[in-house]
Amino acid sequence: MIYNSLDARLLGRLVLLVAALAGGGYAALHHAYGLALGTLGLLFVLVLDLARYLMRGQQALADFTLALRYRDFSRQYPVQSGPASLRPLHEAFNQVNAMFQELRAAQEGQFHYLQTILALLDTGIVSYDAAGNVAWVNEAFKQTLHLPYLKNIRALQSRLPVLYEAICRAVPGQPVVVKLTVGLQTVQLLVSATQFKLRGEAFTLLAFKNVSQTLADTETAAWQQLLRVMTHEIMNSVAPIASLADSLGRHIQSAREQKVSSELLNDVGTGIRIIQQRSEGLLRFAQVYRDFSTLASPQRTTLYVQELLQATRQLLGEQLAAQGIEVTLSVRPVHLTLHADGHLLEQVLINLVLNAAQALAQIPDPRLSLLAWHDEQERVIIEVKDNGSGIPADVLDSIFIPFFTTYPNGSGIGLSLAKQIMQLHQGSIQVHSVAGAGSAFQLWFPPSVTF
Repeated sequence: MIYNSLDARLLGRLVLLVAALAGGGYAALHHAYGLALGTLGLLFVLVLDLARYLMRGQQALADFTLALRYRDFSRQYPVQSGPASLRPLHEAFNQVNAMFQELRAAQEGQFHYLQTILALLDTGIVSYDAAGNVAWVNEAFKQTLHLPYLKNIRALQSRLPVLYEAICRAVPGQPVVVKLTVGLQTVQLLVSATQFKLRGEAFTLLAFKNVSQTLADTETAAWQQLLRVMTHEIMNSVAPIASLADSLGRHIQSAREQKVSSELLNDVGTGIRIIQQRSEGLLRFAQVYRDFSTLASPQRTTLYVQELLQATRQLLGEQLAAQGIEVTLSVRPVHLTLHADGHLLEQVLINLVLNAAQALAQIPDPRLSLLAWHDEQERVIIEVKDNGSGIPADVLDSIFIPFFTTYPNGSGIGLSLAKQIMQLHQGSIQVHSVAGAGSAFQLWFPPSVTF
């Protein structure tokens, strides 16, 4: 509408100019020199008015263009008091200025909003151009590195050379951890870099995250888990040893009160032997777990599977009997042998039997079977089977993950440790379980470790 009004005013002036020119020509042709002279004067006035009109418009447009160049959108052009011919143009200029002011206000609002968010982050952020000149830096960056200001990223070369070298080697998308001393404190920073272009100029954006506390918390959690592992495994063996020692004490007390029988002495001798073997097993376990990351080779000897399973049943016999669990043992053939580390395998069997005992806690007729045989491929298979609560199908794939457990007081390391020990023997551990019907854990040994 504004530009239509401007066009109408200009067109009107041109029409009057053409009409005056035509009238003057007509008067001159008919020898009406007085009328022609008057028309010439009118023509002069119209040309002058048109020139002033165009000059005022050009001057106003030049002023407005200059204001745009310097991004000055605060100027207001008179609409009511200005020349009538320029009022529509001034109104258009005011509308354009108002639009740019709104855009600038929205842009500044977004910029301040972004600055507020970045200021609240505990991650240090700095951006710089190809020459190293810092374009923006947040407070977290200054506080992390104890730098009150930073004009050029190359200033870090003299203050924090280790960090500067890491920045120079930084590859976008590949964060690196840098350890450096800031003041009197040693910190570890996770440095991430990315590059972008703004108005054709290349910039680098760096993010610094202080991960010292996170790494320390992770290390503390790892030590806590390690203590839980050691406590779990030691308690699993110490509890039955203490129970067996108590029984031996009662036998010895009874022997003092009455004539000692050879059967009682045999029981005492067997108990002492088991305590000695289990103690040696604990020492071996502690050593293997300490060197577990190196996958130390087990010390293999020829084992009679029958004796291995009988020793496990006798070691945990009183605890299983207290729960009313019926234990059966079957080895086919009876003299089945295995070339393996007896102490480590005993640790695996203890874990499996104790897990089975927990699954049998609320079962009316609890039964536990210790079975062993060799298949057609001459592999020795040892199985611990129960008719307990079973393992839900949705967690069956997770039971060998370290520290995963479905028991409130469990540590989640028994089965993962059993899997690692079987891997040390180039074997494997398999599980077959049905929720509500029981579980069967099988230890598979390849023919290379059998006799």
